[in-house]
Order: sequence, then structure tokens, then C-alpha cells
Amino acid sequence: MVKKKICVASSTRAEYGILKPLILKMKQTEEWETQVVLTGAHLVEKFGNTYQEAEEDGIEIFEKIPINVDGNTDYDISLIMANALTGFGRYFHKEKLDLLIVLGDRTEIMAITAAAVNAHIPVAHLHGGELTQGLVDDSMRHAITKMSYLHFASTEEYRRRIIQMGEEPERVFHVGALGVENILKEKLMGREQLGKNVGFPSEKNYAVVTFHPVTLEPGTAETQIKELFLAMKSREDIFYLITKSNADEGGEVINKFMEREADKYPNMKLVSSLGMKRYLSAVKYARFVMGNSSSGIIEVPSLGVPTINIGDRQKGRIMAESIISCEPECQSVQNAMERAMHMVCGAYKSPYGDGNTSEQIIRILKDFFGNGKINLKKKFYDIGYSDISAHGCYMGNEKGYLK
Repeated sequence: MVKKKICVASSTRAEYGILKPLILKMKQTEEWETQVVLTGAHLVEKFGNTYQEAEEDGIEIFEKIPINVDGNTDYDISLIMANALTGFGRYFHKEKLDLLIVLGDRTEIMAITAAAVNAHIPVAHLHGGELTQGLVDDSMRHAITKMSYLHFASTEEYRRRIIQMGEEPERVFHVGALGVENILKEKLMGREQLGKNVGFPSEKNYAVVTFHPVTLEPGTAETQIKELFLAMKSREDIFYLITKSNADEGGEVINKFMEREADKYPNMKLVSSLGMKRYLSAVKYARFVMGNSSSGIIEVPSLGVPTINIGDRQKGRIMAESIISCEPECQSVQNAMERAMHMVCGAYKSPYGDGNTSEQIIRILKDFFGNGKINLKKKFYDIGYSDISAHGCYMGNEKGYLK
């Protein structure tokens, strides 16, 4: 039997942590040759050389493809995309894959997906159909959707949005979020063990803080991180475990500011990366999570911990009742912190599934491969136009779908 060759590509610590349960199950599937290819920030020392997390998990890295440059201006991001297009184009030409699996919305993932399309490789995309109105990622995500063949959406609402973009319903599946599966099935660290491992007073009231630039608000990164730190400094009763920003445009500005400031205060600790297990363990015992990462929206509610969601970076995502949204201003953040400190930690209902996402994806992939269902000549799925007037006025429902 000739094995199907499938690549799982990841460029950041967050992607890898989410994809881990799927990768492990794929590696156990005998009829597939699963190639894990790491790139981007994984291979950069200042971002923690996070490829080492995969090695520590016993996952064989099939190939490392360096694409990053020294800088993260808009021009640098374009250079990274060009490097991803050529680097993965070379890899795809050599390996002749049967499928590429990607997650999310990053610029380099869009370039990798474009290279796969050029190589006639079908793409399976996770977390399509979502909205982040403050980010360039929104455009990237939707572009990846249109280049992909199979779609694994985290909610039914997102599944419908993918179909609204012309993707045939029989190729679009609501499977939940892998991040929720990590929470429900990963064996997490004990509170005391976590504190010793990371090196912070885990017995105290603490918050986990992650703040990234809002890429459609250029030039605001330093102002916003300063406002956040002003709010944090006003609460000496809380310890802050802070993870560095990502490689987006403006991320270096945030990281340099945090490096200067965090060392000045005894109730702050800055780390490059916690890795998935330590991060989720830290969230489990935290009083709240704060910042603008998608993790605070998708994963954290399943641990019963409040999230303070700052600014517009995640605007448009479906949010659980445990999420407090505020402006990127000191007073607004202070008010949100006060509210979070009085919230009861416990079970909050997550809209992102029940923890069996990887099993569903494996089953669907086996069906498509086994029954020869993959045909790259996609048909555009037209939805009804009865709710659009002759003048082009939109007449959809309150959620933005055509009725």
C-alpha cells in the first residue's frame, strides 16, 4: 500500500500547541506518512527557538524551512512571505504531497498555501470563517479559505460563513477547536510544580498576560502597551506572568518595551514562551487572563477562567460569557481587572466544541482519501439572492448571513 503523504506546517508556538493532538493522531495512522515542517518564528532565537517544543514532545521534524528576516516592518513581512513562497515551493516540488494541513491566518501561512496551490496540492484549513476585524489576518484567513479544499471550522456560525464564500457544504465541517481538546485531554502541571518550573510565585493571585500588535492600527503598539502596563502597575496585589509578543509588525516594539519594564517590578515576570502545556497549566490556576490573544477567546473559557480582551484585535470572534472586553486605555483596563477579580472561576460554556476535534478530522480525511472524493476542480457554491434587492442593498439577518 502506498502511503498518503501529508504535511502539517506550523510557523509559531501558538499554532504548534494547537495542532499537537492532531499531529500525534496522524502519526499513529499507518496509511499516512505525516511530515511535520516547522518554519517562521519557530526557528528564531529571540522568539524562543520553539521548534524545540516539538522535539521535547517526541515529534519528528521532517524539515525546517527558515523564512524570517531581521525586522518586522511591512516590507519585512513581505520578504518573509516571499521566502515562504520560494522555500515551500521547493519543498512541495520535491515531496509531491497528497495534502497540506494549515491552521489560521498568518501572512506566511497564506504564502505557504499559495505555493501548495501552485503545486496542485489540496489544502485542509483549520479555523476558517472567523473574524478579527483589527488585523490584516482577516484578509489572510479568507484568502487561505478560498485556496483550500477541505475546511474544518470551529463553530457552526463559522462553517456557514465559509459556505457563504462559495465553498461547497460537503467540503466544510464543524469540528470544534483543537485548543479545547488540549485543555480537556492534556495532563496539566500541578500549581506548585508550575511555580517551580517557570520560576514565579504561583501560590499568589496572578494573571497571565499576552499582548500582540493590532496590525490594522499601525503605530499604536507602543501607546497601547504603555497603557496596559500603567494599569498593571496600579495593582500590586496581582502578580503578572507575561509572555512575549509574536512576530507581527509592531511586535518588536512591544517586546522591547516589556523587556525594559518588567524587570523593574517584583510582581512581573516576562518569558519568551511557555509552551502549550505550561501555558495551559498557568491559565488553569490564574485569577484571570489578559491581553488580546485568540487563546483568551477560544481556549481559556473551557478552563473556567475570566479573560480580559483588550482592544479590537479579536473583534468579531464569538465570545463566551467569561470574556470582558475593554479599550486599550489604562482606566478601561483597570475597570476590567476589578471586575475580573470579583468573577467566580468555574465552568463557562465554550462555543468551541467538546474536545473530540482531532478524531473528527482524522475520520473525515480517511473518508475523502478512501473514497477518492478529492477533486481540485472546485465548484463555486452560490447561495440564494432573494434577500438582496435590485439596488444591491443587503437584506441578511442579524448575524450577517443570507436568510
